[in-house]
Amino acid sequence: MRSGLNLRASVAGTVLALALAGCATTPVAEPQAITETASLYGDEDAYIADLVSRMSLEHKIGQLIQPQINSFTPEDMERYRFGSYLNGGNGGPYGDEFAPASEWLRYADEMYAASVQPLPNGEPVIPTMWGTDAVHGHTNVVGATIFPHNIALGAAGDADLVRRIGQATAVEIEVTGIDWNFSPTVAVARDDRWGRTYESYSENPDLVAELGAALVEGLQGARGADDYLGTGRVIATAKHFFGDGGTEQGVDQGDVNGDIDELLALHGRPYPATIDAGVETIMASFNSINGRKMHGNEALLTDVLRGEMGFDGLVVGDWNGHGQVRGCTVTNCPQSLLAGLDIYMVPDDWRELTQNLIAQVNDGTIPMERVDEAVTRVLRVKYRAGLLGPDAVRPSERGVAGQYELLASPEHRALAREAVARSQVILQNDGILPLVAGSNVLVAGSAADDIGQASGGWTLEWQGGLEGEMGADAGIADRLFPNAESIWEGLEEAITSNGGTATLSEDGSFTTRPDVAVVVFGEKPYAEFAGDQRDLAFRDEEGLELLRSFEEQGIPTVAVFLSGRPLWMNREMNASNAFVASWLPGSEGGGVADILTGAVQATGRLSFSWPNDCIGTPLNQAEGALFAVGYGLSTGETGSRGELGESCSLLEVGAGSEIFGSGRLADGALVYVSGNALGNDNEMLPNFRGSSEAAGISVRGYDRNAQEDSREIEMSAGSRLAILQETDGGGAWRLTYEVDTRPTAPVSLLMATPDGEPSVLDVTMEFQNAHGKGFREMILTEACFGETGNILGFMTEADLTLRIAEIRREDLPEGTECSF
Repeated sequence: MRSGLNLRASVAGTVLALALAGCATTPVAEPQAITETASLYGDEDAYIADLVSRMSLEHKIGQLIQPQINSFTPEDMERYRFGSYLNGGNGGPYGDEFAPASEWLRYADEMYAASVQPLPNGEPVIPTMWGTDAVHGHTNVVGATIFPHNIALGAAGDADLVRRIGQATAVEIEVTGIDWNFSPTVAVARDDRWGRTYESYSENPDLVAELGAALVEGLQGARGADDYLGTGRVIATAKHFFGDGGTEQGVDQGDVNGDIDELLALHGRPYPATIDAGVETIMASFNSINGRKMHGNEALLTDVLRGEMGFDGLVVGDWNGHGQVRGCTVTNCPQSLLAGLDIYMVPDDWRELTQNLIAQVNDGTIPMERVDEAVTRVLRVKYRAGLLGPDAVRPSERGVAGQYELLASPEHRALAREAVARSQVILQNDGILPLVAGSNVLVAGSAADDIGQASGGWTLEWQGGLEGEMGADAGIADRLFPNAESIWEGLEEAITSNGGTATLSEDGSFTTRPDVAVVVFGEKPYAEFAGDQRDLAFRDEEGLELLRSFEEQGIPTVAVFLSGRPLWMNREMNASNAFVASWLPGSEGGGVADILTGAVQATGRLSFSWPNDCIGTPLNQAEGALFAVGYGLSTGETGSRGELGESCSLLEVGAGSEIFGSGRLADGALVYVSGNALGNDNEMLPNFRGSSEAAGISVRGYDRNAQEDSREIEMSAGSRLAILQETDGGGAWRLTYEVDTRPTAPVSLLMATPDGEPSVLDVTMEFQNAHGKGFREMILTEACFGETGNILGFMTEADLTLRIAEIRREDLPEGTECSF
């Protein structure tokens, strides 16, 4: 059983005795012995220095490389001895992102076994460790507790609550054999247009510091406590150092500019608090500070973080972030190691990066002293976590590993429900809340019974939203969210137990007139840059139309708004009697019902300013805000801002519309494969990702400028793929694309409308010419199709691989020619 720091009392003997039944893919041999002298007992620095002194250069570099599980094998682990690895947002063990918890644990054992196979010449073996993004619970694993996102916990504003959530999350992570959590995010989001706003606790740096430190203590335990990094605890990560919440115009991975001391006082404020709490790892940010990317910023990663703030743990990179440093590529970047990065997160290109780093040490570009320093930091974290030393054991033998009943245990679900209730912020109430016992309540809106939408991004998949994407499958909720309750289910139970009646009607229709309608609506899930917006206008009018319809019928309404940030809601507030900012509550919809029915007192208060206009200019804590930080109504309290202005010029429909961009399909866009490519009786690929053996097509995320911002499409001979825009926006089609394999047989494009004859265009020569020339634009107009429709198909008679980064419809001048 892992016991953390108390392992320092004994550092003699062997690493472990391997007996891995069920891991036949990795040969099991006698483990390499690590023998120490009595003089090293209990001396962390001397023990680690001895290990480093006996490691080969190749295995030292291996400790600094972190690939993702989809890109390497146990044999690669045994050969290269990666110091750590991760599962990306869409990665799972053995290629199954929805694998049961037992498979996650089996995979952890298998990789661990490969990492501790004997080495020649007395070289010590160093166990690997597994990192994951469990940012609101262990939400990569089916059946785990889904806690509210950080923005909601900021509204709850309770450090003890956050600390308890951290501990529950750590327990569920350890159940599956994982060692390291890339959390908490301690960004101070200052522009709500940023797609990661919901990962921030608040625009107030002091609140971020308090809650970030609390989550660190919940995950790791309190430094100096008996259970620090012991049973039911995991390694925490404060991220992203630093300034990620302050980019210009809220652009993810963008630029942060200003006086460095002022920036540190605002965006650097949470880091000393997390360091004091004992955080063992810190992740470098994608953004730049005054023009210099953080992954190569020695003045900040080394001089400030270590020198001024006193951090002694390891610094890990973000997904290929080193490749954004000036003069670097993903496979060649000594600048990051020299600047102070200790681990390269290099999901797929680890082999070439490893080779280049070894060569750069041998030719003197990278001093061996810097390598040893980085390796020492990695080993120190492993040692403190009980992963390194003679008493270390395989993941399945640690703490609560394999106790699958702890995933979404009754205690953890109760904690999540408490967090949901305490994070709800009532912004408006004319007295309709709490709902009167015995009422006939109609629950409307497509989000009401959608756990995926209520959970947001980083839920089973990186971009989240699975239940909504796969809504045609009636059993999807039971399979992917087996331990969860939707907002509708929570309301139904609460209302009927109070003697009332509850009816679910997505479109708001009814046969018996309700006393009140609860309308649940909001943002569709997203993560990172895919959620960046150019303003704070909310363009999905489903909720607005429902609220206005009920208003016209004289039926009182409660608006429950799901979102990862404050948005301009003037129209919806005007049309509702009560308005609740529900944020992204996760798996316990009963917590929302607790507030609406008055079963729990409403105490949630805004941790972000609420905008009064749709433009999106940062509000700087109350300046020009409709509701300032700290605002929120208590149970039974009434309040309203009166009739709000509804003018927003940004809502006017402009020329053109995005169908696919930043790794996401727009609402109303669908992708089908096989058959006649017209979308009739064909197989749909949710969010433009997945594979069909029958169709001979595989579509996966591809990193062009950012993580999975594009798609790589592998089409076998005879396959077809079609992109359908449900509502024809008109105009030409513009695609940013790349041809990766030169076609050796005809390739055609198809243009059609659902009720029209398709036009087919042979593009074999154009695709042959485009091969090997990188990303380029394709413009499809009436000049080559006669007319443009809302269906674009790809058909190939040869094996073909192409990549697509963006698809748009645009109004172009009449007579514009097609181009490739």
